[in-house]
Amino acid sequence: MQRPARERILDAAHELMLTVGLTRATTKAIAAAADCSEAALYKYFASKEELFVSVLKERLPELDPLLRRLVADPGKRSVEENLTEIARQAALFYAEVFPIAASLYAEPTLKARHDDAMRVMGVGPHRPIEALDAYLRAERTAGRVAADADTFAAASLLLGACAQRAFAYKATPDGEPPQSLDDFAAGVVRTLLRALSRGVSGGSGRAPDAL
Repeated sequence: MQRPARERILDAAHELMLTVGLTRATTKAIAAAADCSEAALYKYFASKEELFVSVLKERLPELDPLLRRLVADPGKRSVEENLTEIARQAALFYAEVFPIAASLYAEPTLKARHDDAMRVMGVGPHRPIEALDAYLRAERTAGRVAADADTFAAASLLLGACAQRAFAYKATPDGEPPQSLDDFAAGVVRTLLRALSRGVSGGSGRAPDAL
């Protein structure tokens, strides 16, 4: 039995966007790969940009749901455990996003149109930073992060490191980062917590056990 058309379209879009990039993954090519008409594709997705956002939400490692869950209920686990999970998911997420979106930067007109569509839909690469900032502010209010911590800078640093990992090592002999994903996530978070925890443990700069 053939899978529902919407699922086939998402699978085809994900595969094409990864292999040929967002620019060359046309709705016509996606529809053909999904074994449906282009008109059928537009029954489910109003635009290619909407389809792209759906691929990010439904086919890539789940970063946004994780952040929203932590914002809603920040105190369930330690700050270190939460941030380490975020770092792992973010690194996986950006590793898939960059190959998809890279082609946009070679087409300024298309990039501008894409950005306009993202603004209309209220989405974009800034959203994870804002969500992580909101989570860290909630932890600061709960006293598990230093009262003077710059949560926006911390969110930007953590997600920036994850994004950097996704492409910085492609030109190296191995083409891979020097650390495993788990070691990377743990190390970045431990380093960040030294700044976030100043004042929480008497200003020692050492991440307290409570974090």
